[in-house]
Amino acid sequence: MDSPTDEVAGPAIDPILGSILDDRYRVDGLIGRGGMAAVYRADDVALGRRVAVKVFTASTEGIDDADRRRSETALLASLTHPALVTLYDAAKDPASRREFLVMELVEGEDLRKVLERGPIGRRDAARMLADLAEGLHVIHSRGIVHRDVKPANVLLAPAHLPTRRWNAKLADFGIARLLDESRLTATGRIIGTPGYLSPEQVRGEAVGSSADVYALGLLVLESLTGRQPFPGPALESASARLVRDPEIPGDLPLDWRELLAAMTARDPAERPTALDVALATEALATEALATEAGTTGDVPAEGDTRILPATRTAGTPADDATAATRVLTGVGAAPAASAATAAPGAPGTPSAASERADRRLPRRAVLGIAAAAVVLAAAVVVPLTIGALPDDGGTTGSTPASPSEAPMPSVEGDLGVHLDQLEEAVSP
Repeated sequence: MDSPTDEVAGPAIDPILGSILDDRYRVDGLIGRGGMAAVYRADDVALGRRVAVKVFTASTEGIDDADRRRSETALLASLTHPALVTLYDAAKDPASRREFLVMELVEGEDLRKVLERGPIGRRDAARMLADLAEGLHVIHSRGIVHRDVKPANVLLAPAHLPTRRWNAKLADFGIARLLDESRLTATGRIIGTPGYLSPEQVRGEAVGSSADVYALGLLVLESLTGRQPFPGPALESASARLVRDPEIPGDLPLDWRELLAAMTARDPAERPTALDVALATEALATEALATEAGTTGDVPAEGDTRILPATRTAGTPADDATAATRVLTGVGAAPAASAATAAPGAPGTPSAASERADRRLPRRAVLGIAAAAVVLAAAVVVPLTIGALPDDGGTTGSTPASPSEAPMPSVEGDLGVHLDQLEEAVSP
């Protein structure tokens, strides 16, 4: 523990600063301090690399069992993913008797500091959500629950692409396992931060991966609005989510409202998985980019796939109120049977509603159809024109009629009708 501040001697001296933990990690700077631990910059003198060292307070115990520490560290270190802060080592310093973790050093701010300056845009929020949801999917697939998803545990490394500001990384996953979750909870401690606890954590129930999805929903909602969904003292904040859902602004797009409402459902069974969230967010990032470019996002692009959560906010159409999570494919899939060939009521016959939807094509699809018609017309006109030229090797000296004076060939059927329409469209 830190010694108290001495008004005469100056600020308290941190005994960790300047020390070499476990004869390997030379600590040279403080990054941040929390209730359970402090994080420092350090040099790994054995490998010659910069690392982050998380040193737990003297009152926090749990990784003293060397065999369990090795097995848990091996598991967590095997979870390599761009959205996860890599764990390198877990040990106990013989000199100070302090337990610590050694992790990848991420240069950049954490989300908590960014939000102190105000909310972030939907495009940045969507990309951050996609990163974090994918990272959670990776750890959930290995049976690990984070239990403390919050802005301070989201590190934002500067991106090197003009399309995004950061690459989001999730830190401190697996801490509950390393510190012996059963020992901590047996003393009545709740692992997590009051402002981001799930309802089941507040009730002291068994916690699964859906608790991380709930906390991620609160985190993203705060990122978009700049306000904590459940503010106030710890007890008031924690108990509020037992009786109400977080408020989701009505000015957010429908897809955002649906996804956030599903992620923050009070019933864990109603929440999507982290994988569902990651897939849904890919569409949100695309729509946010289109909105910033000044285009509409009402019609999905060709090949666009969206995962829509089951829960909908109040006031949305009743026919989708109980719809399950589903995949919506974009425009571009051909209908099973055309209206001209299928009998009314036969399988594959599009309804009036689907016909209206099929006609609402994106602009690039319309341009593609027009270009195809021009190419098709040229394919018919060119052979006919070549066949009409004099067979003298081009030495007659006669001047062929200009393209504008040459009549369009007569072609029967639907193709002829389309060519006549094209001729009328391009005629002066």
